This record gives sequence, structure tokens and C-alpha cells, in this order.
Amino acid sequence: MGKVMVPNKWCRSSGDPGNDGPYRDTCLYQMDRAPISTYLDPYAPPVPTTESEHAMAKNHTTAPGIHIGIGDKDRAAIANGLSRLLADTYTLYLTTHNFHWNVTGPMFNTLHAMFMTQYTELWNAVDPIAERIRALGHAAPGSYGQFGSLATVPDAPATPPKALEMVRILVQGHEAVARTARELFPLVNEANDQPTADLLTQRLDIHEKTAWMLRSLLEE
Repeated sequence: MGKVMVPNKWCRSSGDPGNDGPYRDTCLYQMDRAPISTYLDPYAPPVPTTESEHAMAKNHTTAPGIHIGIGDKDRAAIANGLSRLLADTYTLYLTTHNFHWNVTGPMFNTLHAMFMTQYTELWNAVDPIAERIRALGHAAPGSYGQFGSLATVPDAPATPPKALEMVRILVQGHEAVARTARELFPLVNEANDQPTADLLTQRLDIHEKTAWMLRSLLEE
């Protein structure tokens, strides 16, 4: 929390001796000769007040390098793979939410509720993927343009399909995301990146299980 300099304020109250004129209970700002006081402003940057703080501020203008036991090249490659996984996950989330809104027919209640469970899980999945990219020292993609260029999962159809076609599209989407996650495993294992390997394992389990459950609805 920083300090902002403001002019000192002199106040007169009704309790002051002789203060019975029109200016009782008023405050006068002394701009030219009054001492300067300070107050704390949560939006102001911190201002160093000692020599040691000035030295620390000068020496910490840039963040230190990342030294987590994974080389720069591997971190960049893993982050790139996770960016594709993030794009696929977000695209599948949008498609599933779209189908939740637009499903019709005799299976409406079942699919409406199922799609809500699935899009909620996908929405909760995007943050851990993005934060792993950041932990590796790279920016996470977060625009529709970036997702469109990175994703292997196609966008939802402009015209909502029939209920069982929605199910078929989601089966294919979950399988596509599983492939994206699995393709990254060799690099992650070679780089000895256990946190990313754990994340990929969790995502694979979810997508393969969800694809199985949706696929079961299509069986005669």
C-alpha cells in the first residue's frame, strides 16, 4: 500500500474558543505554507522510505529467471502443448454449454442435466491448465482468435443438431481432447515434469470416461 501526499487540513470546530462566526465547524486547507501530511491509498504504488528500501527496489526491477529443473526449451515446448490442450478444453466447454441450452426432444431432461455437469467440469478444468502454463514461465492463451488457431476440436454447428447428434459430436470432442493430452506425454516424461504429467493423467481419465458414458447413449 503506497503513500500519497496531500495538503494538511486545519479544522475549526464549534468547541473552539471564540469560534462563533459563520465559519464554525469548517476545515481550511493550507496549500502554501502548511506542513504536508500523508494518508494511505490502496491504489497508489508503494514508495520506498529508507535507503535500504530504495536499494531493494532498484535491485528488484526484473523478476529472477526460472530454475525448476526443466530447461527453457522443454518448458516452452510443454507450455505450447498445454496451450493446445487449453484451447481444446475451452472449445469443448463452449460446445457442451451450447448443447445444454439448445437440446430438444424426449431426452431433454436427461441430456440437459448431463450436459450441465459436463460443461461445469470442463469450465473448472481450464484454470489448472492455464496456471500450469504460467508456472512454466509462459503466457496462457486467452482469446477466441488464439483458441481458434490452436484447437483441434471443431466449433459447435451454427444450427443446433438433433439430440443424439449432439451426443455424437461430444464423444468426438472428448476423444480429441484425450489425444491432445496423450500426445504431450512423451515430452513431459522426458523432461521429468511430474506436475504436468499428473495434470494430463487427470484430464485423460475424465475425457475417456466421459466419452464412454456418452458413447453408451448411442448404442442400440
